[in-house]
Amino acid sequence: MSKKIVLFLLLIVIGIVFYFSWLTDPTLESETYLPKWLLNWSNSYYNLRTAVPFIAVGFLLEAYTQHMSSNKKNHNENSYFMQNLGIATIIVCIAEAGQFLIQKRNPDVMDVFFGILGSFIGGLGYYLVAMLMNSKKLKNAK
Repeated sequence: MSKKIVLFLLLIVIGIVFYFSWLTDPTLESETYLPKWLLNWSNSYYNLRTAVPFIAVGFLLEAYTQHMSSNKKNHNENSYFMQNLGIATIIVCIAEAGQFLIQKRNPDVMDVFFGILGSFIGGLGYYLVAMLMNSKKLKNAK
């Protein structure tokens, strides 16, 4: 995927995170376009619904970082992974801090934890997909 496409998708997902975090109704009942089963699931697993979009954030952050660092000779993937977890932490903290300004919303420390966890899983998922793609390339090269 192109670096610009990955950045565009990352910004879209971050925008979606902020949009849903800053809705006045935490039950999402005002979002009539969402299927009923999704609303029921998100209200049953309140904190887990924070982790889901952050899986995409973590995956896309890793993909973008790998595109940016592909030209560098001495890049440390572990430091990039930790950097991306830090960026995801900042994003989830901004989303939660914005809830201080919304009357019916309350920030939750567990949402921060689940956001970081989702980003961690997304980053690991990126490396798993990259390993599978590399092994397939090696297998086809033989």
